[in-house]
Amino acid sequence: MRLTRVFIDAPLETGTRVTLEGNAASHITRVLRLRVGAALTLFNGRGGEYSAGIDKAHGGSVTVAIGVAHAIERESPLELTLAQGVSRGERMDLVVQKATELGVTRLVPLLTERSVVQLDAQHAQRKLNHWRAVAVGACEQCGRNRLPEISAPVPLREHLRTDGAADLRVMFAPEAQRRIGEVARAAGKVSVLVGPEGGLSDEEQQAAMAAGFTAVLAGPRVLRTETAAIVALTLLQREFGDL
Repeated sequence: MRLTRVFIDAPLETGTRVTLEGNAASHITRVLRLRVGAALTLFNGRGGEYSAGIDKAHGGSVTVAIGVAHAIERESPLELTLAQGVSRGERMDLVVQKATELGVTRLVPLLTERSVVQLDAQHAQRKLNHWRAVAVGACEQCGRNRLPEISAPVPLREHLRTDGAADLRVMFAPEAQRRIGEVARAAGKVSVLVGPEGGLSDEEQQAAMAAGFTAVLAGPRVLRTETAAIVALTLLQREFGDL
């Protein structure tokens, strides 16, 4: 039987106890309806996981006894960065969730010419915190013990100037001529660029290609931004990763 996985943003050590409060405790006792003695798996996003069990549950807090450490990793051998045009509400949440499940190492939310979502500094920080929480939930579900890095939203052209070295940079474009399997094989680091709901402008596509991105085709149909991201990551993991 698969054990419930719980993320704890704190150091974990065998033989110690940790007290959960707030949403984490409520999720365990009210949503999952777990009781004293129930087994859990804990992880803190820094690698590995721990066997654990509920020791006490009282009021709004749950005390968990931490057991044996397990050096288990489920990370892809492909270091994959998704630069994703920010989309509205649940669409962006879906991208963050599925990107995490598909093994993305880093996710960069992009502000582009056709972005519907406009973010000031305060709103951007709230969104970033929310996306990170979505990624935590996805890690709890999919078994990853390391959280993907989610950067603060940045303008596309700034990302193109500061993007780290990658063995392959790809951009999905409806007018492209080549498919993923026709581009050079990656040596382990890939960066993929996906536009927002309205796509990237011609000028943005040209800037991306000038920065080293190769336009590739995802098929004959025009995909929604969230679908394009999932398809792109799946194809890249199939070609160069662990799918």
